[in-house]
Amino acid sequence: MGFARHGRRARPHRGTQYRIGSITKAIVAAAVLRLRDEGRLDLNDPLDKHVPGTSFGAGTTIAELLSHTSGLTSESPGAWWERSPGGDWNDLSASLTPGETKLRPGRQFHYSNVGYGVLGELLTRIRGAHWLDVVRAEVLEPLGMHHTTASPGEGGLPHATGYAVHPFADVLLPEPAHDAGAMAPAGQLWSSLDDLAAWTAFAGGRTHGVLAPETVAEMREAATVDDSSGAWNAGYGLGFQLIQAHGRRLAGHTGSMPGFLACSLIDPATQTGAVTFTNTTAGVSIAGLAVDLIAMADDHEPALPAEWTPSPVEPELLELTGMWHWGPKPHYLYARSEGWLRLAPADGAGRSSRFRPAGDGTWVGLDGYYAGETLTVGRVSDGTPTYLNLATFVFTRTPYDPAAPVPGGVDPEGWRRETLPT
Repeated sequence: MGFARHGRRARPHRGTQYRIGSITKAIVAAAVLRLRDEGRLDLNDPLDKHVPGTSFGAGTTIAELLSHTSGLTSESPGAWWERSPGGDWNDLSASLTPGETKLRPGRQFHYSNVGYGVLGELLTRIRGAHWLDVVRAEVLEPLGMHHTTASPGEGGLPHATGYAVHPFADVLLPEPAHDAGAMAPAGQLWSSLDDLAAWTAFAGGRTHGVLAPETVAEMREAATVDDSSGAWNAGYGLGFQLIQAHGRRLAGHTGSMPGFLACSLIDPATQTGAVTFTNTTAGVSIAGLAVDLIAMADDHEPALPAEWTPSPVEPELLELTGMWHWGPKPHYLYARSEGWLRLAPADGAGRSSRFRPAGDGTWVGLDGYYAGETLTVGRVSDGTPTYLNLATFVFTRTPYDPAAPVPGGVDPEGWRRETLPT
């Protein structure tokens, strides 16, 4: 396990803390998404609506800040913030002059530590409490992350010392660990192995009520791609980094602060995750190690399928299931245990989406081609469902049912055999 400090070996089972750097960002993002789910904000809101007075807030949305597409400068103006004591929000805001918006908002992925300092202030303004208190009460405590703190050693917890390793000699230099002030939401937190394992499980959808699983799935959706290396194998969602590796799509976050590297990644499809961290500034591919660990676990310990158990399905839902046709192409409509529907082509090729009830008799697409689109059920006088209207596409029980409102109508002579010209 290596050495935590002063020649003492790390003891993860005793909760030795390491600084987790930018994994803090994903935790802050979860708290912001809680505000959205409560109706306290919209992700398309300009920052000015909630944090007025900045030079960039009128043209920058909350979603852009979460996904690093705001165009804001990467680092706060002034001294290297990661190795310097941080100022308060007024200091940070005053330093962010119009010239610190480097790119047009929404144009491309541009990692911004500053953007998450701003999101910390957003949490503080809306909740009326310090961002750290909000995160502790709403995210860390419900997940059982009791060894995750803003500074090392709180409550007598053991912690590692951050070191720089000389590139040409086997000697160490202790790194400073200042309070980052208003920039703290970008990378302040310290955590332990058990706590990061709980956070990794959260990223995979085991949320313990902190957020709905579908909201965490939304956080894992690619809002932008990172094409800085020329290959589109990485991206960013709403607080989560995304990595394509070994045929897997992984979600989580890396962390880097002077003296520390950390990584939390999970494959939501297999629920295999990995946590890696070390107390050195550089020299270790911490994300590559996590990726390899996940691949090895899945390759050598394949998951067994979950034991099947019957699930209750409402009769109104059950009557919608079965085969429906878009024109001549058959599709299956399945009932899901959580009360959702899934529509998929019978041959497996083509557009497939899940749908959640909207509460008014209609359904809303959750993913795939029909994400956000409305599914309406057409019925005859006795209530029997006869067709589905999905974003103007009409699905019928038989191909081109003449009794359904098929756009363009159905030839009155119906299906027939014609002699084709030779």
